Amino acid sequence: MSREIPLYTLAGVPDATVTPYYFNTEDKLGLSMFRFNRGTAGEAVLIIHGLTTSTDMFIMPEHRNLVTYLLDNGFSDVWCLDYRMSNRHSYNLFKTRYNMDDIALFDYPAAIDVMRQQIGDKPIHVISHCLGAVSFTMSLFGKAVTGISSVIANSAALTPRVPGWSKVKLQLAPFSVETVLGLTYLNPLWSEDPGLSRGKLFAKMVSAFHRECDVPACHMLSLMWGTGWPALYSHDKLAEITHRRGGDLYGATSVHYYRHVRKMVKAGRAVKMERGNPTYDRLPDDYFQYAADIDTPVMFVTGDQNRVFTDSNIVCHRELEKIVPGRHELQILPGYGHQDPFMGATVAQDVFPHFLRFLEKHRSRQAQVTAAG
Repeated sequence: MSREIPLYTLAGVPDATVTPYYFNTEDKLGLSMFRFNRGTAGEAVLIIHGLTTSTDMFIMPEHRNLVTYLLDNGFSDVWCLDYRMSNRHSYNLFKTRYNMDDIALFDYPAAIDVMRQQIGDKPIHVISHCLGAVSFTMSLFGKAVTGISSVIANSAALTPRVPGWSKVKLQLAPFSVETVLGLTYLNPLWSEDPGLSRGKLFAKMVSAFHRECDVPACHMLSLMWGTGWPALYSHDKLAEITHRRGGDLYGATSVHYYRHVRKMVKAGRAVKMERGNPTYDRLPDDYFQYAADIDTPVMFVTGDQNRVFTDSNIVCHRELEKIVPGRHELQILPGYGHQDPFMGATVAQDVFPHFLRFLEKHRSRQAQVTAAG
């Protein structure tokens, strides 16, 4: 493989002070965050990736990325969390049984604690994506985290919904991958394996059914997530270099998280993976239980071409409107899908201004939320 952009580079944000933070969770995992700071720190923004991605999706050097955009527009203290789903850590490379309740209960409270140690009672806004958005809204609505000024949740949140073929994949994939194929994880870069391997053979088989492009990693990603050719994004939204380096931007993952997604899709809402397990007794069985109590405003974002979580956020906004009319917002992005609202070539013009408007609207919430936290 010939890389055009270095793996895990921070070159996409050249004009900021970058500080790494390493911390532990209550269940004894080591996680990390990058803090991108420019001048005097004001209100903080925490950015959360999805399954198999990482901080890297927000600091891409090939386009004006989200971290740079926020720094340029008055949010001078931006934090990117690499939690247990991140490909910057090794946790996805084992047949673990972590679920999104673990993330909601252990990862986000620990990360917020680290931020509070550094910034005190300054407001914290959150921008989240994919299963990061699902698990963070679970943490927020499950009252595991408090004192958050506003949240932007892209693609899915408390009502995950998927296309019909994806339901079939969710049903079959965990058993098929772990037991039938004997694989520990799925890897979009299997086509790059040296020599012969089961993963490489599997990737070749997948590519045989994908003629929409000549990038094997893109084919594997369409198998791993969503329904479509491609599924995660539209090719015409991405810079070609972004398309070619998909195997770096999205890492390998084990499949147990799919089981939790499957359970929530069947339930029609975010629910616990292991109801009755005392480990999670601080969380509600149904994450809508405290919806009326949560006064943090959420902007639910989705592309109208979303082939991973379809209309999940439209439904979530509609359900919350019934409980707390007017508290939350919905933003639909014409022509965008699941991943391209962050990775697209022109997102700084098409998408990020919607984020900025919402963040600016809720700059003045610090008094009540810090008191509540």
